[in-house]
Amino acid sequence: MTLMDNQVLVRVEHLYRYYGETCALNDVSFEVSRGEVLGFLGPNGAGKSTTMQILSGNLAPSAGRVWINGVDILKQPKQAKAALGYLPDQPPLYRELTVNEYLQYCARLHRIPRGEQRIAIERAKQRCGLTEVGKRLIGNLSKGYQQRVGIAQAIVHMPALVILDEPTVGLDPIQMREIRALIRELSGEHGVILSTHILPEIQATCDRVQIINKGQLMLSDTLAGLQARMHSSSMVVGLHNMPPLAELAALPGIGSVELLADGRVRLHHASHHVSHNILEHNPAEALVARAVQQGWRLYELIPERVSLEQIFVDITRTEQHEADDVARDEAA
Repeated sequence: MTLMDNQVLVRVEHLYRYYGETCALNDVSFEVSRGEVLGFLGPNGAGKSTTMQILSGNLAPSAGRVWINGVDILKQPKQAKAALGYLPDQPPLYRELTVNEYLQYCARLHRIPRGEQRIAIERAKQRCGLTEVGKRLIGNLSKGYQQRVGIAQAIVHMPALVILDEPTVGLDPIQMREIRALIRELSGEHGVILSTHILPEIQATCDRVQIINKGQLMLSDTLAGLQARMHSSSMVVGLHNMPPLAELAALPGIGSVELLADGRVRLHHASHHVSHNILEHNPAEALVARAVQQGWRLYELIPERVSLEQIFVDITRTEQHEADDVARDEAA
């Protein structure tokens, strides 16, 4: 393995992790580049924390390889770990220490030279909004400020990669917004991996998204790609003079028609219309024109967008249905 390109901070290849007979990670591969925030999204128990622990060197994989800033974490763990900062889901804080005392302790753990520690600590405090609370006991700080201290310890040594595992759990909405803004700022000088099951967090902070379910990567896409997936994919239509459903299905850009219980219909767009060109080929225009021409008396038209939540549910549900089908075939 040659040194990675300088812009690639993490390379994960064919990662597996077993707990007894249970496969917690199944052939996971991905990369993270400098300046990028990668969102690692999945339900509880999907394999997010297991992946984060392997990347941070706290857990050995059953198979596969991980490079941090070009260094194999299994062959040269100390050198690899020096290039990363890690905030686990439970921040490793000493509540009886002040913020300054704790960050000085962390700076020494990261082997920052004594003459450079004060500058490093002040820089981390400033970036995390802790300048005014340096002399306060960590135990007396709010949950949001304790999370800031946890992030400060992860960046005090200016690592190339920062790993954040569920960084906003337990925070109120204002604290969440502040931490998310901080994460975005960190991406200017670091690569960031954000593990979460909170969907709005992904949309607010990440450049790229990976969905993991039952140890397998089910989707990897840019946020822009997800936005394209989230364009209008159907519309609910109310017509006083309802034509035959086959006539609606024959409209340009319509893939299928669903009759609703209240007499309205849901018109699903053809798959090739769900793209960045959706506005150029909007089937609603053809519907309105035909409704006027045929006297259908259109009284309602509601575009429906696919949400990130729906994408996530569809992916995980499809995977579960496929697993159930395999189980039934094997039983037969």
